[in-house]
Amino acid sequence: MIKKPNYVLVVDINKKPLTPCKPSVAKKLLKTEKAAVIRRFPFKIILKKKCVPNGQKLELKIAPGSVTTGLSLVLNDALIWCGELNHRGSLIKKKLESRRQSRSLRRSKLRYRKPRFLNRQRHQGWLPPSLMHRVLTTMTWVKRLIKFASISSITVELVRFDLQKLENPEISGVEYQQGELLGYEIREYLLEKWGRKCTYCLSENVPLQVEHIVPKALKGSNRLSNLCLACQKCNQRKGIKPIEQFLAKKPSLLKAILAQSKKPLRDAQAVNATRWKLFNSLKETGLPVLTGTGGQTKFNRCRFGLEKTHFYDSACTGIVDKLTILANQPLIITCKGHGGRQKAALNKYGYPIRYNPLKPIKGWQSGDLAIDEQGNLGRVNPRSKSNSFNFTIFGQKAKSIHVNKLRRVHQKDGYTYTK
Repeated sequence: MIKKPNYVLVVDINKKPLTPCKPSVAKKLLKTEKAAVIRRFPFKIILKKKCVPNGQKLELKIAPGSVTTGLSLVLNDALIWCGELNHRGSLIKKKLESRRQSRSLRRSKLRYRKPRFLNRQRHQGWLPPSLMHRVLTTMTWVKRLIKFASISSITVELVRFDLQKLENPEISGVEYQQGELLGYEIREYLLEKWGRKCTYCLSENVPLQVEHIVPKALKGSNRLSNLCLACQKCNQRKGIKPIEQFLAKKPSLLKAILAQSKKPLRDAQAVNATRWKLFNSLKETGLPVLTGTGGQTKFNRCRFGLEKTHFYDSACTGIVDKLTILANQPLIITCKGHGGRQKAALNKYGYPIRYNPLKPIKGWQSGDLAIDEQGNLGRVNPRSKSNSFNFTIFGQKAKSIHVNKLRRVHQKDGYTYTK
């Protein structure tokens, strides 16, 4: 498929959001000096005059994920802007565990300290920092896009998998059980749980069929814990044999399959744990918020013949009659944070060994993007005891350049960007 860049976000001289324009139109505006670049990521220009909005409204669509969240802007059933937001929940958990171990080791040596584990109470609706981070970073980009574009409504994939309905389809009546979306819900869940490969021979990129671990002929149920995926060859070979007999010569694989069948889907649980928090946060924006399910998203994506990507998933969220692809080159946004607030680096025993310099350094921070005198774009790493900073051009080694020869074009905001 031909790569199509995102439309350019536009605001007028009063910074009121307008309808995004094509890259070719933005290039002409910049060349004739009727507009100027106000932000690099996402790319946004500001017109040098006041404009009246044309009334066209955008729809912001979100497909939340445990690791990556898809974002897209849809105008009149056409995808014009897309992005993928990579979270850092696992890194936050790792750093909190490291901090807890250091503090625990220090406090264990202070016998006069009273225990504090009974003095702390969590407020209602509390989420672990690694999960709350997904909500906060998603809301950060929702607010940015609302500020940069004239968005009229938001559609979010409220549940990746409707686990309650999958376990008991009769909960909403026979219509849901016999509907075409039920098969997409179950199949998508099994693809995520079993790694999109055959359970028995571990083959990938082959047609997969839904397989009963305990055959129905041996009174096996249709519950999710008894379902897996298998290629046609393995499915026919197994037939109605018990899995213990079919895998008698592969005891390690048998043990792994039985353990995986009872194991919950971790990513789905993470998304389901944050769904209502994200939904209520989106409602606070004051815009209408519509919802959809993961099975509905896959149904739409397969109907339009689109590949499995996070930004396509977001564009197919909710009720979609038709979809025209005008942009398919997403902005990859990776959460990096603003750095630690530790005033000192610690040794393995949890005691300080050196003190970190205060930020910012001479008005710069590590991660700022700048242009040198030759017009090369690179990343800056300032030094506290020198006026020469490390300047790294993408794909090259870092070099030392005086601060007066650098012009900042994008201030560090806690994210890195690629296309």
